[in-house]
Amino acid sequence: MDQKPAEISSSKMFGGYNRRFRHFSPTLGCAMTFTVYFPPSSSPSQKFPILYWLSGLSCTDENFIIKSGAQRAASSEGIALVAADTSPRGLNVEGEADNWDFGVGAGFYLNATEEKWRNWRMYDYIIKELPKVLAENFEQLDITSASISGHSMGGHGALTIYLKNLEKYKSVSAFAPIANPINCPWGQKAFSNYLGSNKSDWEEYDATSLVGKSTNISTTILIDQGENDNFLPNQLLPANFEAACKAANVPLVLRMQPGYDHSYFFIATFIDDHIHHHAQALKSS
Repeated sequence: MDQKPAEISSSKMFGGYNRRFRHFSPTLGCAMTFTVYFPPSSSPSQKFPILYWLSGLSCTDENFIIKSGAQRAASSEGIALVAADTSPRGLNVEGEADNWDFGVGAGFYLNATEEKWRNWRMYDYIIKELPKVLAENFEQLDITSASISGHSMGGHGALTIYLKNLEKYKSVSAFAPIANPINCPWGQKAFSNYLGSNKSDWEEYDATSLVGKSTNISTTILIDQGENDNFLPNQLLPANFEAACKAANVPLVLRMQPGYDHSYFFIATFIDDHIHHHAQALKSS
C-alpha cells in the first residue's frame, strides 16, 4: 500500500473540515487511519499549530471527531486537531481481539518488547511516524508547534509521551487518564504482556513514575476527572499522580468534576477549556 495518505472522507464543520485518511505504517506493519480537523483558513499560506488527540480503550480515530464537539473551539482558536487510532489493526496476531482492554484497540501508546506483540509500537508511531506523515503531506500544519491530549488510555498516552518528549510538545492535558498504570489492573495486564515481567521497564510508560524524573516543566498540566467515573477508584488513580507532581514541584490542575462519568458527554462538557489551555501555550511559544 502507498505510504502517502489517501483521503477516505471529508466533512465541513464550523467552517473547517474533518478529513479522514488511510496510509500504510512501516512502524506498525499495517494500514492505519487518522483524522485531521483543519480549521477555516484566512489565507493559503496560513499554518496551523496542532493538538494531537489520543483516544481510549476500544476506540478508533473517529470517536473524538464525532462525539467531542472540539471543532467549535479549535475553529475559533485556529488549531488543527489530529486524532490517531489506538493500535495496529489487521495483523491477525493470535489473541489480539480476545479482550477489549488488550490487543486491538488497546495499544497503550508504548513500544512492545515481547516478540509476539512486536508490531505494537504506538509510541514510535505517535511521536515519530505520524508527525513525519503530516509534515510531508500537509503544508497547512505547523509540526513544530504541537500539544497533546487524550482520554483514559489516551490520557495515559498523552501524559507519558509529553513527559518523555518535553521538547516536542508545548502543553498537555487529559480526561480521566490511567495515571498510574503499574498499579492498576488495566496497566498491569497490558504491561506484562507487551513489556514482559521486568517492572522497571513498566515505569518508562507510567506518568506517576515519570513525573519525578522530569525537569523544567513550566506549563501547567490540566486534568479533568469525573467523580462518578466507575473506573476512578481502581483503574485511574489520579491522586497518585497528583502526589507525584506535588513532590516534584510540577504544576498541575486536577479538576474533580461532581456527577460526571467516563463518557464523551463528560469530554464534550469540558473540551473547550482544554482547547483554550493548549491555545494559550501554542500561541505564546
